[in-house]
Amino acid sequence: MSFSQRFEEIRTGFERPFWVANISEIFERLSYYGVFASLALYIQGKLNFSTEQTGTLTGLFGGMVWFMAIFGGAVADKLGFRRALSIAYLILAAAYFLIGSIGASWLAPVRNAVPLGLFVGCILILPALGVSLVKPCVVGTTARASKESVRSIGYSIYYTMVNIGGAAGPYAAGWVHDHFGVEYVFRLAAVGVFAMFFFVLIFFREPRKDGDAPPPSILQVIRNFCVVLGNYWLVLPTIFAGIILAVASYFYRFAVPWWVWVGLALLVLGGISKFMWFLVVFTGYWIVFWQQYIILPGYIKAYINADVSAEKILVTDGTVVICLTLAVNVLMRKLPAFQAVILGTVISSLSWLIVAFWPTVYGAVFSLGFLALGEIIQAPRYYDYIAKLAPPGQQGTYMGFAFLPIGIGSIIGGWFGGRVMHQFGEVARQPQRVWWVISGVGVLTALLLWIYDRVVKPSGQEAAT
Repeated sequence: MSFSQRFEEIRTGFERPFWVANISEIFERLSYYGVFASLALYIQGKLNFSTEQTGTLTGLFGGMVWFMAIFGGAVADKLGFRRALSIAYLILAAAYFLIGSIGASWLAPVRNAVPLGLFVGCILILPALGVSLVKPCVVGTTARASKESVRSIGYSIYYTMVNIGGAAGPYAAGWVHDHFGVEYVFRLAAVGVFAMFFFVLIFFREPRKDGDAPPPSILQVIRNFCVVLGNYWLVLPTIFAGIILAVASYFYRFAVPWWVWVGLALLVLGGISKFMWFLVVFTGYWIVFWQQYIILPGYIKAYINADVSAEKILVTDGTVVICLTLAVNVLMRKLPAFQAVILGTVISSLSWLIVAFWPTVYGAVFSLGFLALGEIIQAPRYYDYIAKLAPPGQQGTYMGFAFLPIGIGSIIGGWFGGRVMHQFGEVARQPQRVWWVISGVGVLTALLLWIYDRVVKPSGQEAAT
């Protein structure tokens, strides 16, 4: 096939809903990562939360998106992509506006009626309701509104759109923060997704294809979760008990003995399946990765340069991913999938040592560049490995739960990062040690992954090559 023929095939291979959905995805990601880039600075600088509380709340914002995504696909299929997308953008517009208005006088009655941490935490969960609908709608539209011959290119376009928004969001947030104040970052995000609400209503048409498999119900998703989880009669009550205990201790300020947490953890780990063991171990990667949004902005402002735009530095990750993904994947194509996951974990983990040894703006940029390189190496092969790990007929279920480490990593990473930052930055006055600890978590994760591959590897399931 000649170049002109291939170009024509690509030009005519996508229906209008494909372009509408993917263009809207740019603005959704721009808004989300713009908000994420400024959130820690806003929570600590404007709302006067402590370093530890800031980490916990920022991690909660990033983590809930990935938990809700498990159920978002079923909801989107039931509602239809056009209706689900428009509702999602309306929810996001309201959620981002509320985040930027937490300190507003018109919210004072509600703010004074409940604990401030609970009030802020509830508002930070709201964007997850919208984002969890956007992702399955855009991916589903890409599948339905693309001809078979160009579908793989369609997914590449989708991934590129995501990273364009991911790179542009922090830059836009930094510019708005510098010129108007951090509250306006959230208002700009609200305006951006609100515009997408009208964009979808006017231009998007429901993509249809004959022969589509009936979508799973939310009840079926819950059943699938229980099957994948393992001994859910043991694991789920233990997890709920831990969550209730953690929330109670946070708001009522009492200490929980360490042996209680160890006991709960052992009960959970003893009941989960081999696949869930892998997801639990891989959570360590995302604890390391999300620190670029959880503690790095505050670290830059407090210990590197208070006048620099921390948000603009976060452009590095998305930019490197856009520029190097294709080249790195070509170079790493012969490396077995699980080895690629381990290698990517090691590179991302050690990247934080650069800013530890070189505490400058350039050091932060290089750290983020190597963090992104590790992400590029592991991310595609991670999903490849899970697809091969899944039993026949359960690939969809397994791929849905592949998002769990991302969410758990953000929530735990927020709690952990905030406390490490407080201990080494504010108490010990040795902030560079923060990155040694974060890197140590990542290296330990890589070691546990290697042990998992050698000891626990499920029978009959091999990593992709």
